[in-house]
Amino acid sequence: MNFDLPESAERFRSDLRKFLDEELPDWWTHLFNVDERVPGFTVELCRKLAERNWLTMAWPREFGGQDADIWMRMVLNEEMRYIGEPRGSHYMCINYIGPLIMQVGTPEQRERFLKPMTSGDALWCQGFSEPGAGSDLAALQTKAIDNGKCFVVNGQKIWTSYATHAEWCLLIARSDPDSKRHKGLSVFALDMKSPGITVRPIDSLGGPSEINELFFEDVEIPYDCLLGPVHEGWSVIVNALANERLGIAFHAYILDPLDKLLEYVKTTKDEDGRLLSEKPSVRAGLVRMHARWRAARMLFYRVAADFELGNTDVVGPAISKVFASEAAMFAADVAFNTLGPKAQLGEYDESAPLAGLAVNQWVYTIPTLIAAGTNEIQRNIIAQRGLGLPR
Repeated sequence: MNFDLPESAERFRSDLRKFLDEELPDWWTHLFNVDERVPGFTVELCRKLAERNWLTMAWPREFGGQDADIWMRMVLNEEMRYIGEPRGSHYMCINYIGPLIMQVGTPEQRERFLKPMTSGDALWCQGFSEPGAGSDLAALQTKAIDNGKCFVVNGQKIWTSYATHAEWCLLIARSDPDSKRHKGLSVFALDMKSPGITVRPIDSLGGPSEINELFFEDVEIPYDCLLGPVHEGWSVIVNALANERLGIAFHAYILDPLDKLLEYVKTTKDEDGRLLSEKPSVRAGLVRMHARWRAARMLFYRVAADFELGNTDVVGPAISKVFASEAAMFAADVAFNTLGPKAQLGEYDESAPLAGLAVNQWVYTIPTLIAAGTNEIQRNIIAQRGLGLPR
């Protein structure tokens, strides 16, 4: 088995890294930095990626892409995650919102929504989860009822990332009020400037308010913003989520702290004057971290290879997602153990080793256990569909 990427993909990685070295400002750390310059910078960078035909390179040419193969897409996603996702919320458009519209959108919808995505000018959020429907999305209660002139939305969404800046929302709601579970759902493109929408940021220990609550009170959605068949939204969303998991390179969350810790222990001494790299406990932690990163990457590449061959099995992506997200959390444990008591200091404390790397790794990888389907649900998929265990 050949574990190396194609030469073309590695050349692209080199070109992309050179571009990012030139474009990333000194103040950039990651997407969830509280710096007010972050939103504007992500849009600017996406436009520059678009100018180089890199932003939507994996899309078909008919929709503004380059028909790049899966490995070029892997490189793009890995490098973006490695440096803190400077595409901002646009990664959602690239990975699954755009492909969803390609699949179920009308010609007019494709023209309307895909062109801004290919140029880097689209800002979207995702309206899926609700207070009583998170992992069990089929339990959602937000309604979008046809009144004969348009759909009228009433209800609430929660944990909606990037909603404060979004122009559009990919919304799933119950269009048949008498339906239950997976039946009677529809998917919409919702204009976030529509009257009746309230966005309420949710404060968290993670720093900036990335997540939000959305409230809908008699919000009108025109018929031409229905994506796919009415009442058949569940199948539309299932396909979108499959693309989402393939588009998030969870294993890349491990490599940045690994690289920084390796350099740190080679040049930093403990209280006894011994290099940290000479301590067995430090070496053991970094070895385990490196091994988990390699394993997570291989699992992800296997899923990508299967996808390229048309294999739509859901067990492989579930295994990859669970392992990589938990390996990223393990990396935070290694960082704390390696850096000592001061590792608990945040990035804005001058005494924090490696600019608060341990705290950042812990805070910003907790959501990976939930994003793209919680690990509990993924384990159910592995148990039932992979191992044949009962529900």
